[in-house]
Order: sequence, then C-alpha cells, then structure tokens
Amino acid sequence: MTSIQKLSNAQIAWRAAQDIEDGSYVNLGIGFPEMIAKFQPEGRDVTYHTENGVLGFGKAPEPGEEDWDLINAGKKAITLDPGASFFHHADSFAMVRGGHLDLAVLGAYQVAQNGDLANWRVGSKGVPAVGGAMDLVHGAKRVAVVTDHVTKDGKPKLVSACTFPLTGVACVSRVYTSLAVIDIVDARFVLREKLASISFDELEALTDAPLFVDGDVADLCAPELE
Repeated sequence: MTSIQKLSNAQIAWRAAQDIEDGSYVNLGIGFPEMIAKFQPEGRDVTYHTENGVLGFGKAPEPGEEDWDLINAGKKAITLDPGASFFHHADSFAMVRGGHLDLAVLGAYQVAQNGDLANWRVGSKGVPAVGGAMDLVHGAKRVAVVTDHVTKDGKPKLVSACTFPLTGVACVSRVYTSLAVIDIVDARFVLREKLASISFDELEALTDAPLFVDGDVADLCAPELE
C-alpha cells in the first residue's frame, strides 16, 4: 500500500456525496460519514436525519459560532436548515424502523461479499453496544459504507465473511473505499470504479474475496481536498 496513492477520507466522503439523490432523506453515521454533508453538491436538496431527534440540519457552524444545544448524534455542533424539526428520541427511531429514510451511510471495520456489515466492535475491543446502527442498516431503504480499503496494518476490510460481531446481515449495497467504488450484487463484490493508478489484480490482492466486473470500470476521481 505504501506505493499506491489512495484517496483521503475527505475525498471518499466527496465521492459518496455525489451519489445522494435530490430529495433524499439521509442518515450519516457517527464519525467519518458525517463529513459527507460538507460535500453536498450545490443545488441538491437533501434532508439529513440524526438519531437524537433532528430532521433537516445543515452545515457545521463556523468555529466560535456553535450553539451547543444543537448537536447531532456524534455530539458535533450543527446548524438548522429552514423547516428543520425536533422530536423525541423514540420518534426518531420510529422514522428509522418505519422505513422513512432513503439512505444510511456508515463506516465499517469489515464488509462481507454478501453485504454483511461489522462496524461496532473489533474482537473483544470496541464500544460496549451496537447502538442505533443496527436499526439503521435494516430500516433505511439503502445502506452504503465509506471506509479505507484496508486496515492500518494492511489487512483487507472487504472480506469473504466478517470475523467481527455483525451490525447487520446482507444490508450493504455499495462501498466507497480509498481505492474503489464497489457494489454488492448477488452476494458478490462488483467493481464499478477504481483509481487509475492501481491495476485490477493489485486491487483484488487487497480484497479478501473475488472482484467481479459487469460492464466498464470507470476511473475513480475526486478533487484535491484538505
């Protein structure tokens, strides 16, 4: 991996943001996925939902302008778009479980080729409970993942079968990584885009399951971002 120039987290978030459809209701997972809202394409109307009870929040406030009564589920300061609403935590999860979200975007420790997701505990280490992610992956109409393609020590995060405790079963439909965009179709990893600087064989060597191609594979491109 040292010789391959991969996308930064900001660039992965930018790429994922380009696919969010106009008019969508979207939940962004705590941490890295929250960055996606920053890159919402101009003129596209997206309504963001957070589990702690806000619908229609906007961009992060400028430093020093935070109102700490306005936070998302990750305890980060938010602003409100016109028409934003507040509601009870239970009502928020009723929206999730009732299938009212078009998309949930989460981070991952592992994604299996059949769409299984593990994103809350690494073996015996990690947070003590799965939290709202379990509801999101089975309540949202579609689930996408943003992640580095490999771990810090170079092990694949896209695997034949998850070895960590699962967040959800067969729930992920698309993965945006630092090297590629991959769909999960019929329990297979189907390559849609990859960095021009990496070959198919190199990418597959960094993936713990076969990669399949269905049609043309586009170049994965993102602007330079901080």
